[in-house]
Order: sequence, then structure tokens, then C-alpha cells
Amino acid sequence: QVRLEESGGGSVQAGGSLRLSCAVSQYISSLNCMAFFRRAPGQEREGVAYLYVGTGSTSYSDSVKGRFTISRDNVRDTLHLQMNNLKPEDTAMYYCAAAPRCVIWNVQDTVQYLHWGQGTQVTVSS
Repeated sequence: QVRLEESGGGSVQAGGSLRLSCAVSQYISSLNCMAFFRRAPGQEREGVAYLYVGTGSTSYSDSVKGRFTISRDNVRDTLHLQMNNLKPEDTAMYYCAAAPRCVIWNVQDTVQYLHWGQGTQVTVSS
């Protein structure tokens, strides 16, 4: 069973930055895909950043492209999400997720993500 633990959430003003971390209980290299999702109150879960582990390729939702960066720390088996120029609409609970198997051309398919963290809250004030 893969365990994921997010940290780094908090409250910031618009334009600020936060860095989320996701500690993984096993080698990230043993997983195919990792991602950060978010859910705002009253809204559906949204995938914001994806990492295909084998190639290191990344992809982002249009809402965060150019502002968020997903990366991995191979030494500490930790996934990061650097969030810059935060906006009030980025306010949500952010979740880390891992897919033991995924396809590179469909990393956004939520069904592939079998392991989830408990989430960390991000609040952006205007």
C-alpha cells in the first residue's frame, strides 16, 4: 500500500507563492504517474499537474499552466508542486495521487490514480 502525505499548504495573498510537498512511502520510480488534484468547496475535483515518472514529462491544466510546476526529488522520494502568482480561485484542498500504472497519452484519467493523500488546504485571499 502506497502512502502519500501532503504538506506545505497555508494562507497567502494573491500573487504569493506556496510549495506543496508529497512524501511517498516507496520509490517514486516504482510508480508510473503522479499528480496533484484539487477540490474547491462545491466544485468537482480538478487535476492540475501531472508527472509521467518514466520520462519525466509533465502536463498542467490550463488554469495553472505557466504558474505551477510539478517536480520530484529522487533522493527523498518526494513530489513537489511549486505554485506561483496564486489567485483566489486557486483556493482549494490539494491532494497528491499516485498511479502504479498509467498511459502517457492519458495521464489525466483519474481512474488510474489508486493512491491518495489526505490533502492540504491552500487559501488565497484577494
